[in-house]
Amino acid sequence: MNLATSVPLAFRTDQFLVRRYEMSDAELLYQAASQSIPEVFQFLPWCHPDYAFEDSIGWIEIVQKNWKEDSGYSFGIFSPDESEFFGGCGINRIDEHPTGNLGYWIKSAAVGQGIATEATRALIDFSFKHLGLKRIEIIMSVKNPASQRVAEQSGGVFEGVMRNRLLLHDQLHDARLYSVVPEDIVPATDCW
Repeated sequence: MNLATSVPLAFRTDQFLVRRYEMSDAELLYQAASQSIPEVFQFLPWCHPDYAFEDSIGWIEIVQKNWKEDSGYSFGIFSPDESEFFGGCGINRIDEHPTGNLGYWIKSAAVGQGIATEATRALIDFSFKHLGLKRIEIIMSVKNPASQRVAEQSGGVFEGVMRNRLLLHDQLHDARLYSVVPEDIVPATDCW
């Protein structure tokens, strides 16, 4: 089943517009990522010390390809008028069960404002409503308490620690697994 043509390109939360990345977002993504390397790199190796503008272009190309193939749906998080970019969130590793993996990141200058939690809650609702998922997993290193808080505040139910689950910078990390199923949430998005 090809969802790509029926999945909304954007949704709104109380404070943000969450929409599919477009090529015109490359500069905003580059600026946010390069300013966030010291905090983000430890847990998200894509945001590395040599991050370049071309990396942003490449990411947006991957987003558009994944969207067409129904293999992932990644979004930028913006102010309602799109004048400010805060970070990103998305669903990938969608499988036949139907389960998906949810991820998020916020630029360093905007951390601690509840942005990731608000966007994640809305993305969970979006994924159940528009992607037909029946289970969403959120996985992070046990050394990443900020991500754990977002998962918990977004309604994630802690299921356990998975040993050697993540390989980050050639080191294996145990990972915390949170899940959300449709019965756990109250609908909250305005998609268009």
